[in-house]
Amino acid sequence: MIIALSVVHLLIAVVLVVIVLLQSGKGADIGAAFGGGSSQTVFGGRGAATFLSKLTLAAAVLFMISSIILTVVSERRGRSSVITEERVQQTAPAPASPPTGAPAPPTSPAEQTPPGQVPPAAK
Repeated sequence: MIIALSVVHLLIAVVLVVIVLLQSGKGADIGAAFGGGSSQTVFGGRGAATFLSKLTLAAAVLFMISSIILTVVSERRGRSSVITEERVQQTAPAPASPPTGAPAPPTSPAEQTPPGQVPPAAK
């Protein structure tokens, strides 16, 4: 189900991008306000909403609704993550003693000298 919702969400996103790119830019009005020609207004007074602007609004609302639905569905699926599994493995306690039959770890020459005697290398 989540794959189907993701595909629908992706299609809505593509449609939204195409609709926005099909619309004409409104930046020429601002340039005209500063001596580039005649303009009716700087930032307002577009007139009646065009079909493409209404279609943009509908696509944007559908995109937001599908985003919310995908979020809710993914939260209900559960929280399985590789990161949490890795944390469990890292926090597992290490074995306290070496396994039986393993040789004892080597000690340094200073630790082998009995107390009270100076090791030969230190003389």
